[in-house]
Amino acid sequence: MIGSGAWGPRQGVGARNHLAADWRGLDLSLALSLSLLPDLVILLLVYPPLLSSTFSFVSRPHLLLVSSCLVTFAFSLERYIPVGTGVRRCRPTALFQTTAHRLVSQLTTPSTVVWPLSLFSHVVPPGNHDSFTELTSSFTFARTNIGSPSMMSKLGSPLGSPTLAATTAQFRNRLPTQFRRCLPIYVAAIILIFFTFNLNLFHSRVREVTSNAAALARPPVPVVAAPTVPITPVGPAQTPKAVRTEFPRKIWQTWKVNPLRFEERDINTARSWVGKNPDYRYEVLTDDNDMKYVEWHFGPEGFNRPDIVNFYRDVKAAIVKADLLRYIVMYAEGGLYADIDVEALKPLSKFIPDRYNVKDIDMVIGVEIDEPDWKDHPILGPKSRSFCQWTFMCKPQLPVMMRLIEQIMTWLNGVAKEQNVPLADVKLDFDQIISGTGPSAFTTAILAEMDLHKEDPNIKVDWDLFHDLQESKLVSRTLVLTVEAFAAGQGHSDSGNHDARAALVRHHYHASNWPSRHPRYSHPAYGEVEKCNWNDECVKTWDKNVEAFAKMTEEEQRKIVAQKEQERKEAAEKAKAEEEKRKKDREEAEKRKKEEEEKKRKEAEAKKAEAQEAKRKEEEEKRKEEEKKGWLHFS
Repeated sequence: MIGSGAWGPRQGVGARNHLAADWRGLDLSLALSLSLLPDLVILLLVYPPLLSSTFSFVSRPHLLLVSSCLVTFAFSLERYIPVGTGVRRCRPTALFQTTAHRLVSQLTTPSTVVWPLSLFSHVVPPGNHDSFTELTSSFTFARTNIGSPSMMSKLGSPLGSPTLAATTAQFRNRLPTQFRRCLPIYVAAIILIFFTFNLNLFHSRVREVTSNAAALARPPVPVVAAPTVPITPVGPAQTPKAVRTEFPRKIWQTWKVNPLRFEERDINTARSWVGKNPDYRYEVLTDDNDMKYVEWHFGPEGFNRPDIVNFYRDVKAAIVKADLLRYIVMYAEGGLYADIDVEALKPLSKFIPDRYNVKDIDMVIGVEIDEPDWKDHPILGPKSRSFCQWTFMCKPQLPVMMRLIEQIMTWLNGVAKEQNVPLADVKLDFDQIISGTGPSAFTTAILAEMDLHKEDPNIKVDWDLFHDLQESKLVSRTLVLTVEAFAAGQGHSDSGNHDARAALVRHHYHASNWPSRHPRYSHPAYGEVEKCNWNDECVKTWDKNVEAFAKMTEEEQRKIVAQKEQERKEAAEKAKAEEEKRKKDREEAEKRKKEEEEKKRKEAEAKKAEAQEAKRKEEEEKRKEEEKKGWLHFS
């Protein structure tokens, strides 16, 4: 309620004149007050960076609240304006409509913001132009001088000082009494609006304090840092990276053709991996896409190793490319590699025993050949101690894989230089493949890596740590499994059989025909020592015969060679005959099986036909009996 001392009702003619004068001042004060409020809203919407820390929450929906306040204020004032007094003035409703129209215009065109006093220049009563001009000049003075250094120094002086008193008197003389009366109401309205807008901040602060208190009440969770192994740069332009803490869930195989063209035997082995590991991805690299894979990962946008790309492109020996490709894949992406003729017996979740933490392991391998008694044999020695490389697991970008790739490149370039031929024309025998790219090279690189990263400098890492291994062993972040894991059923190295609990895979060897292109050493009289399959008596006999052969005369040697060739020929013919007999037996067995199946099928069809005929006759007889009784048969 507006007090009578200011704008309250008056009596008589004098009171009417005072009322008219007060309401003219009230129109001006109301115009100024309402003009400042839209200006504030414009600043909040058009210039949010200036006030982002406090008013960044203001959005256009808040204008609904401001508009409702303006409407309520305008219509509440209208009831105090007497009708029929003859005083020319601006009605608050008209003032609000015009002001809202201009406010919307400024909001829709933020680039042209008009100062607030210009909003109401068209709604000032005709008799109040002088007062409005005075107010405009006063307001302009305040806006112009409020930020000046002299004004700021005056405002910074102590309260009650003569300087501040003079300043306030200056403003008091330049502002009308009506404006000073309206100013507290305007400030109170602005404070109310700000308080309403900031309610959500109070609630969010309460929630933040509550959540922080709850977080402090919870016991702290220990943070365990996963071990990482930095990769030492081993080639030009190689970027060191950290080893993953988990093994990639990916199964890799390589073959001549893609899985859609697999033979039945290859399909069966491939399905064993996918079937036992449904949560793993499965991919086969072939002779058609392997080069693209190498270029993608080791090209300029990959590891930037053009020497590896060019080397892989120039090599033509299939077994060398097969060995090299598995090392390349394991370095680039990691996961599990298995030859195409290796069958999964157990899921990959069984490859790492429960007593180990996978974060402590970078590689999983298994023993293949453990016959150290023959380490000094001229032929069997380099192959007598080796890890299996037809199946193994790796985390990506292990240094040992890159060193192995580079060692193969160095070795084969050296062989090409010795033979004075390009890489594509290098001739390699079985032993060179085994020691240069196969299991022997694989084993040598891993043992060197283990010794490089051993925890105890007094321990020598060599094959003695893994001879006659009864349970898996973790050495330098490499988990070595027993021979039964990946190489069961070999007939040597105490490898047991595939029914053993530790057996994880079965190697069928049907894809291991590369020795035909890279032959083993075969003695002219006694053949290959590898045919002994590491049997001690057989190897000793072979060595004794070879030693005696070297002491014979050439004539005696020719006789022995002719005799052994005849024996081998007869043995080959016998083996061929046995194979043909087995093949014939298999064909006859399959033929009998098909005949029995066909016979059973015909018997089943005949029984079915007899049953249908019996049912038909039964229904016919039943129908005839019903007709005799006078019932009409409906079927």
